[in-house]
Amino acid sequence: MIHHYLAARAELDAPGSPFATKVTEVRGVMLKEFASSPPTMRALWEASAVHGDKPYLVYEDEHMTYAEAHAQVRKLAAHLVANGVHPGSRVAIAMRNYPEWVVSHWAAMCVGAAVVGVNAWWTPPEIEYALNDSEPAVFIADNERLERLNHMPEQRPMHIISVRSSRVVSDNSITWNDAMTAADAGTLPAVAIDPDDDATIFYTSGTTGFPKGAQLTHRGSVNNVYNIMTMGLATNMAEQRALAAGDVAPRPTASTPTASPPAQAAFMAATPLFHVTACNCVLQGATVLGGKVVLMHKWDPGRALELIERERVTNFTGVPTMSRELLMHPDWSRRDTSTLQGMGGGGAPLQPDLVGKIADALEAGQPSTAYGMTETCGIITANSARWFLAKPASCGTIVPTLEAKLVDENGNDLAPSPTTTGVLCVRGSVVIKGYLNRPEATADAIRDGWLNTGDIA
Repeated sequence: MIHHYLAARAELDAPGSPFATKVTEVRGVMLKEFASSPPTMRALWEASAVHGDKPYLVYEDEHMTYAEAHAQVRKLAAHLVANGVHPGSRVAIAMRNYPEWVVSHWAAMCVGAAVVGVNAWWTPPEIEYALNDSEPAVFIADNERLERLNHMPEQRPMHIISVRSSRVVSDNSITWNDAMTAADAGTLPAVAIDPDDDATIFYTSGTTGFPKGAQLTHRGSVNNVYNIMTMGLATNMAEQRALAAGDVAPRPTASTPTASPPAQAAFMAATPLFHVTACNCVLQGATVLGGKVVLMHKWDPGRALELIERERVTNFTGVPTMSRELLMHPDWSRRDTSTLQGMGGGGAPLQPDLVGKIADALEAGQPSTAYGMTETCGIITANSARWFLAKPASCGTIVPTLEAKLVDENGNDLAPSPTTTGVLCVRGSVVIKGYLNRPEATADAIRDGWLNTGDIA
């Protein structure tokens, strides 16, 4: 079967293909990127306007279309600019997976500001550290986060927007609803954004001390989305060709099919948006495809199954524990999950037994997994469908815009062979620019464009 997959990858990378790659000089290093991808996340967002009245965001019982989201993004973008935000500024977001998180994320990037994804689970000292480290011009937070930081507005000169709250925390604060009362100008503010400007800053957990702020660029974020699309397309192409050649047998058809296939892909973001999985892989990937993104107030497998049935979710992405909790929940057999085409995610390996359980439980879908890092804007490798079932312990093949090598404990290159093991290093356009305010940590992690993942392969 692998020859079908390799042929599909080669075809997608052929000259003239929308997924062909090229080599570009980035920060003094020649790196692979997609030749025809949009240059910035703003361009990627603007392209999604074609989806108009299609559903975009679902949060519990709230719904927002693409057109409504674009109107809110334009309003907030104008408000940010009016309050001093410009290319190079930073906008910190600290809240649950509310629709306002998504709108804030797009609005900030569209005016050239870097989104600082603040971990909503952090303690007040941890949140304060991130705000002091990133120095945002604007802080957008829900009531739960603001209650933890009563004294913070007095310490930091930043504009504050309170979400789902009437709280006015300083003279330089406003509620979200008040920020949305401005007239919609119909266009985004005109700004110049470079592909290598920071798009997001996510803080990576460390074993000691405070976490480091990883600087994910527009170029890296766009290329991650295209990596995800390419890997999915290659798998689907290989599957169809293997079926046509008689190399594999068709999967059993659903015993209880829905009345009709979903007209729109629907993605459940089960993990927090302040992590790269939910933000860069689920949210941004779904937006490019014109998909619907289903958000939850907090993780609850029973509620997730209810939303999967109601919103006809096609793709579930979470950590392995979440997939197992769904399958083991007593409501699994009572809910219509026949629209699910994929279940899996990352954050940890899917145990081989779970891979088989997902395949057995899904009537029309397949298990999937990906290995990645915040430092690569998302995924490094991916494995899904029959290939995953055949090798359930494998993290899959590497994405198009990365190259890989192994090094020993001293950083010396190792000759590749089937039996060689070493520390995995990767290089490509998706590798972060560095760690905010941490030049030594950046130099230790990235050398000549090669990111030391710290993982053994």
